[in-house]
Amino acid sequence: MTNDAQGPDEQHQVPEGVSDATVEALGTLSAAVEVIEHARGLLYGFHRLTGMADLNLGDAVEQLRGAGHIELADRIDTELIGRNVIEGRWTFQIVEDYDDGYYALAKELERTARDDLAAGRRHLLEAGMKEDRRTGGRRHHEATPADLPD
Repeated sequence: MTNDAQGPDEQHQVPEGVSDATVEALGTLSAAVEVIEHARGLLYGFHRLTGMADLNLGDAVEQLRGAGHIELADRIDTELIGRNVIEGRWTFQIVEDYDDGYYALAKELERTARDDLAAGRRHLLEAGMKEDRRTGGRRHHEATPADLPD
């Protein structure tokens, strides 16, 4: 087994002069952006599911017409299929606005904070947590992939 006394690789070591308070703040900012990423995924799920529902509604309309329920089929076809989910918007427009506005700004500000405060390094808080929690020299507790046994 190789010696893993070095700890995290260079890109996950706290740069000289960066305080613990700064590392903690960057970790909290990173965690917030991860929640934003999760929300974005849910928004894309909403977009996909709503689109699938609209296509399924089209199938239902055809089946209702085939079963002789013309008035109900026409109402679903004209009132619900293709309807905006929010005033003036389909889901793709909501996704685009989110991506281009809130999401883009959150990603930009998080990158700016890392670049300005920690030489662009990511996950410094987590790297420190890993060092605190792992058992050095023990299999499956290696600091980096380079520390894996041959």
